[in-house]
Amino acid sequence: MKTTMVVVADSTRARIFTWDSEDHTVLIEIEDMTHPEGRLHERDMTSDLPGRESGANGAGGHAYDNKDNPKKHQQVDFAKRISTHLDDERKANKLSRLLLIVAPEFLGELRGQFSNELSKLIAFELPKNLAAHGVADIEKHIPKSSEYRKIL
Repeated sequence: MKTTMVVVADSTRARIFTWDSEDHTVLIEIEDMTHPEGRLHERDMTSDLPGRESGANGAGGHAYDNKDNPKKHQQVDFAKRISTHLDDERKANKLSRLLLIVAPEFLGELRGQFSNELSKLIAFELPKNLAAHGVADIEKHIPKSSEYRKIL
């Protein structure tokens, strides 16, 4: 049976709910995904300092610049994990509509990992971090189904 799913997430936690949009009374949490690596400081994500290069004749050396941002890498990994889970639900015909309530700094990253098919199911987006909030508070932020596409 296809259903509306609500994703409430930040870069370290994603809660996935089913939502009965007809009566607006049933928000049921079906998944709680965590990504504790996203809470680490960048200094804790790297094992050591960048390597060094010596200049001509051993003078004027400088450190290699690490172009990879470990924090960003963790966000990408978690966004991919969430996206894969949702796409599996879509492929199993369990997902008809998707409502996103995601921390602003993570929303673009998450959306960027969605397949075209999954993106087409997005009916509502709210850039707000409610991942640690209770169900009653989350429900207050979900509009009536007739208002979904108007908000995008």
